[in-house]
Amino acid sequence: MKKLKGLLALILCAAVCIPLCGCDTIDRIFGNDRYGDGYYDDNYYNDPYADNQYYNNVPQLVSHYIDVGQGDCEFIEFPDGQSMLIDAGPAESGKDVVNYIKNLGYNKIDYVVATHPHTDHIGGMKQVINSFTIGKIFMPKASSTTSTYKNLLEAIDKKGKKVTTTKAGTSIFRGNDSSLSVKVLAPVGNNYEELNDYSIVLKITYGKVRLLYMGDAEQISENDILKKNYDVSADVIKVGHHGSSTSSGQSFVNKVRPQFAIMSLGAGNDYHHPHNQVVNRWIKAGAEIIRTDECGDIVLTTDGDEFSIDTEKGG
Repeated sequence: MKKLKGLLALILCAAVCIPLCGCDTIDRIFGNDRYGDGYYDDNYYNDPYADNQYYNNVPQLVSHYIDVGQGDCEFIEFPDGQSMLIDAGPAESGKDVVNYIKNLGYNKIDYVVATHPHTDHIGGMKQVINSFTIGKIFMPKASSTTSTYKNLLEAIDKKGKKVTTTKAGTSIFRGNDSSLSVKVLAPVGNNYEELNDYSIVLKITYGKVRLLYMGDAEQISENDILKKNYDVSADVIKVGHHGSSTSSGQSFVNKVRPQFAIMSLGAGNDYHHPHNQVVNRWIKAGAEIIRTDECGDIVLTTDGDEFSIDTEKGG
């Protein structure tokens, strides 16, 4: 995977590659001075990353959107050294997810979130549980009869861990100061017909930067979130249900209005994800699309004021 490199080189690369790259956002840095036409006012745009000493001294939050094919997996490195895994893709991705996290230097995962019991989200979780020291495990109040789900519960039990049932309105944790928080926005209800609507939806805030992780939450869950008047505005969203038309309702999209919409999916998948109307809906809301099937692993790094995005296949 292409690593985040020297930041001056990062900015220069962006200037050269943006018009050419197939992945919409390669090595691009955005802050609060982004205008609707996509340009910056040179008199006001201040790039703190141009000073390597500044960059190295500011605590970073890093969100990895790991390419697991037709599935979901995100790994977050928090500024205080803690870590969180959100889903682990299908079973065949388990080894790759484990290796990815170990290559980052981690032997412990402080927070593990299984958004809902579908195999493309929890299939690799058993191998993760068996491979790391695990802190807290969060799951919704939803179950499945699949062997994948049963095997995950057995792995958790053998590890001597308990599951914390998670619902909207709670916090997974807060940082040492008010600049960092991980809030649960869903599931709001407890009587959904579709397992997707039990998905744990998380909003991570670090300083001014807001990241939203939707799992497979569909429009019913989205509408429940809006009825609760939760703040869903975000700079970057991991789009729900791989860009399916069952998610990303217009009202919800209008409230989020992100700069970037990340979609996790497999190339040539049988579901024809992402659906065109959903892609267009996010674009019309002002978001640029980044897809794991086109860009591979995606890495967002932020100091809480500005953020950069790097991709595996970009440039």
